[in-house]
Parts: sequence; C-alpha cells; structure tokens
Amino acid sequence: MDAASIIAKMKEIGIIPVVAIKDEEKAVPLAEALIEGGLPAAEITFRTDAAEGAIKKIHEAHPEMLLIAGTVLTVDQAKRAVAAGAHLIVAPGFNPTVVDYCLSENIPVVPGVMTPSEMEQAIERGLTHLKFFPAEPAGGLKMINAVCGPYTMLRFMPTGGLNPVNVRDYLASDKIYCCGGSWMVKGALIDGGEWDKIKDLCREAVAIVKEVRG
Repeated sequence: MDAASIIAKMKEIGIIPVVAIKDEEKAVPLAEALIEGGLPAAEITFRTDAAEGAIKKIHEAHPEMLLIAGTVLTVDQAKRAVAAGAHLIVAPGFNPTVVDYCLSENIPVVPGVMTPSEMEQAIERGLTHLKFFPAEPAGGLKMINAVCGPYTMLRFMPTGGLNPVNVRDYLASDKIYCCGGSWMVKGALIDGGEWDKIKDLCREAVAIVKEVRG
C-alpha cells in the first residue's frame, strides 16, 4: 500500500490500537481479537524486544491487517520493521535522519510532532499527515486547532492520554484523520490472554467511531 492508501485506511478505521507486546507468541491471537473486534490494525511499538517478531507473525498469519511499526527511533529499526511486514513507520518525535531515510526508500512514514518548528520540518518534506504526541499533555485538541490556523494543510493522529471519553472530541474534528489509543490493548490484557475482553473493548471503540463520524 502507498502512503495515501494507508492514510485513507487509518481514517476509515478511526482508532488505531497502540500495542506494546512482550511475547511475540501472543501476537497472532491478539491480531485475531482486533480483527474480530472490528479494528483490523495495530501500531506495534518498538518499546519491547518482541516488536519485530510480532509484526512478522501477524503479517504472515493475517496479511490483510494494517501493520504499523511505532516508536521507531532509528534507521535500523525502520529497516527491520519493513522487512518484518510493517506497512507504515511511526515515531513519537521528528528525527530527520529516520524520516529522510524512509522518504528516500518510498517507505510511508508518520513522524511525531508537538511544536510548530517540527511541523514545519514535516511540511518542508511534503508530509501533511502527522502524529501529535503526547496529545493530552501537549494541549490536546486546543493545541491542534491553534496550530492548524497557520498550518491549514496539516492533519493529525493524536496519541497519548486518549480514552473512550475524550476520544470523541478528537474524532469529531476535521483536523484529525485518526486517533491512537492503548486502552483496548493494555499490557495486562495481552499478558493474560484476555482476548474476549479485548474484542469487547474494540467493539466499543468501533461504536464510538460510528457514533461520532457516522
């Protein structure tokens, strides 16, 4: 998938589960819970050593699932993520080295931004769909609306501090193409293999997206 197709898919799904998985053997059951719950996507973060293996296992078992590599901090991680099957590279911040590598290799990338200076670096490189992190501590929707005054071309995926209550306001904004959330895939749920609970939480998230966006 090219970058435009990926962004369109993320917008369609609305809420992207942000996953920190410790055991790659739980990756496929988790993916199946997400798919059955109606959220066929995951941002698998490189916060754990299991990230690369988890992406690979999910890609092999469910190639139809949108796989995002998150917390990608180095070019090496980006290379490994893509080789494992990731469709998109996402980072919490704006690392010019990683972003430029991805762009040079035609790898879809969504860097994280928080300040106008970072946003201008993205705009300079032709990137208009960005991650806003950490969303709630950085001012949330109020901050996003403020920066979209001068930066009318930008659209954001807020991540950090979102929950089933405040995500509604984000989803209702035309400045938001999707949201990132971890409440439906918390570590304890994954570690405990609570797949039915994850499915239920995903279904609730899907219902919120439908309620807000129609």
